[in-house]
Amino acid sequence: MKRLAGLSALALIISSTSGCGWLWGEEGYFRDRGSDYLEATQKPPMQLPPDISSAKRLDPLLPIPRNVADDSVKGEFEVPRPLPLNSAADISDFSLQKSGSSRWVLAQRSPAEVWPVARQFFEDNGFRIAEERPQTGEFNTTWQRFDELSASMAKRLGSASSSSDNEVRARIRIEPGVQRNTSEVYVVTVERPAGSTAEQDFPARSANTGVDAILVDEMLASMTRSAEKGGSVSLLAARDFDAPSRVSLSEDGSGNPVLNLGADLDRAWSSVGRALEQGEWRVEDINRSLGLYYINLAEKAETKEQPGFFSRLFGSAPSKEELEARAERYQVRLSKVGDSVQVTVEKNINTVAPADVARRVLSVIQDNLG
Repeated sequence: MKRLAGLSALALIISSTSGCGWLWGEEGYFRDRGSDYLEATQKPPMQLPPDISSAKRLDPLLPIPRNVADDSVKGEFEVPRPLPLNSAADISDFSLQKSGSSRWVLAQRSPAEVWPVARQFFEDNGFRIAEERPQTGEFNTTWQRFDELSASMAKRLGSASSSSDNEVRARIRIEPGVQRNTSEVYVVTVERPAGSTAEQDFPARSANTGVDAILVDEMLASMTRSAEKGGSVSLLAARDFDAPSRVSLSEDGSGNPVLNLGADLDRAWSSVGRALEQGEWRVEDINRSLGLYYINLAEKAETKEQPGFFSRLFGSAPSKEELEARAERYQVRLSKVGDSVQVTVEKNINTVAPADVARRVLSVIQDNLG
């Protein structure tokens, strides 16, 4: 019935508009006026009456450009498309953020993409990596004298330090930003006299503000140059950054499928979310505070393509009632258990999902985590 109504409406539109030259023709009311400006004629400049004087010169409001070769050309003319703007000149993937004495880099990229770029900057400037933990987004450098670093870096850091003979080590932390697919990069350093063997813990906040500020500024400049050159992303680092160290699919005491992840809750939330987006279903909503992803197994992943006019007219797009009737909604829950995270599938807060459905969803998550 819906398709018949659509066809009838289209036939009525076609029949009512055919042969109506007075409406759509060259002399019609709704004619195309896009080329009317070609018929315009140039008028003489405005002149003031002789008995009136004005201190302000009268200039034309809409002057004709001087580079127009001929203003008498008739016929159709196709306006060329504008040249694309160079967005890189105005918008950068990396920017400096400040709050009091703290400085950090905000990146419009995921932590997995920022990790190899930040690490490369420190290695290029002579820092030696002592330990790295991609799953928590941190890496530390060893104790080094300033003269062991690159010449330009040694000069800048030495001028900001209390003594150019000191040794320095740095901790770099890459955290997920407030917005999705953004990152915040923090640098904290500690110093000690050269030759000393005393260990010093990194402060919770930047204390060596002079040295830290120089490293943040130099890192920002390096990241920006890398982005302008189209620097590549380490796919291995992207996979391992928030991937759990251990992943196993088992059953709880009641026989319900459970996916166990060897990761903290923040990393598990990020990796499971990415794995769900790669599945053959739609993620309809999330609740970070409750650790819930809401999925609909009856619908494919959302795309930016929208149904066209004729698709909507002929009823090929399902109605809201049809979508609700065929919906298969479940929720994927992440729960902190000791040093790991358990992922389960529920029909609602009081009902677990059928075992076959839960195993299917958790198996896809497990496969996409690799």
